[in-house]
Amino acid sequence: MKAISLLGSTGSIGTQTLDIVKQYPNEFRIVGLAALQNVELLAQQIRDFQPAIVAIGNIQKLPELKNAIADLDPQPILLAGEPGVIEVARYYEAEIVVTGIVGCAGLLPTIAAIEAGKDIALANKETLIAGGPVVLPLVEKHGVKLLPADSEHSAIFQCLQGVPDGGLRRLMLTASGGAFRDWSVDKLSTVTVADALKHPNWSMGRKITVDSATLMNKGLEVIEAHWLFGIDYDHIEIVIHPQSIIHSLIELQDTSVLAQLGWPDMRLPLLYALSWPERIYTTWQQLDLVKVGEMTFLAPDHKKYPCMQLAYAAGRDGGCMPAVLNAANEEAVALFLSKRIQFLDIPCLIEQACDRYQVHNCSSPTLDDIIAADQWARQEVVTASETLKRRMIVV
Repeated sequence: MKAISLLGSTGSIGTQTLDIVKQYPNEFRIVGLAALQNVELLAQQIRDFQPAIVAIGNIQKLPELKNAIADLDPQPILLAGEPGVIEVARYYEAEIVVTGIVGCAGLLPTIAAIEAGKDIALANKETLIAGGPVVLPLVEKHGVKLLPADSEHSAIFQCLQGVPDGGLRRLMLTASGGAFRDWSVDKLSTVTVADALKHPNWSMGRKITVDSATLMNKGLEVIEAHWLFGIDYDHIEIVIHPQSIIHSLIELQDTSVLAQLGWPDMRLPLLYALSWPERIYTTWQQLDLVKVGEMTFLAPDHKKYPCMQLAYAAGRDGGCMPAVLNAANEEAVALFLSKRIQFLDIPCLIEQACDRYQVHNCSSPTLDDIIAADQWARQEVVTASETLKRRMIVV
């Protein structure tokens, strides 16, 4: 059985990973769990999977978690805060670490796991978006495998199996179009939080669902694909595919195109990351092309989705700029979800932060540089949002 440490166990990625472990108890076992603050669910997961080590990110929740599992014998090692999450990530028994933590908070635990020689099932795209210049050299240094666990990059990874070195010509990332794919641009000024959280195809967390509505999720995936597959930005494209059946495509040097297809189900890329290079038989619903009926494709509307171009620009700038883009986006989305800014303010705040950081950017950042850029961008967005709010009050 492959031993797994799971970071972000109470989120969407985490619960689906545990669903896989429950379905295949002879293939996988949980040795470590880490979650932010959902004590009730984490306590139930501890009872169900009996991990050796557990961390809760919110230190104040630790006494509550201790009380919730006080009757268990044996007790897992209980830790809290970021240092606790890092210990779960590098726990000696773990063979592979699933990084389901949302946002840049997953960067340091992932680095700790890599330095401890653990393979990574990468569901936290920010690890490479913000930390690519630091993370990839560590992956090579420690000889670990970095296996994509989100649908688009897993699709590319699956299509690349057996492709010879130098055979890849182009990547095509598919996008559902998010909650507003059928909305006109002028209607976006009326968007509410509830509107943005109505994803037509996927069931995901709040932050990633808003990213899908702005299509920033696809822009971030472009940067991640650049690092994962070593291909330049001029050869990574985005196409709107409303049915979400084709999860991404690759074009080879001879113009042959390979695609990976399946129903929208995050368990498939997670299972492949955990079982690679093997294929495990499942009883999940098989793809029925007759039932699918038709598949359509559209070019993305850059007026409706300006975040895509911001991501391409940040990726090409390199250095700390992708970290600034990512942090600014995280902060802007959080402000939108708390109803402190409007939907259309999200790309404006991100662009402003990136523009202001240009004079500070460096080509070969250290981890400290990346962390500092992340913190700078967050404060920049908060400050800019307050200025924006005061202007709205005056008007």
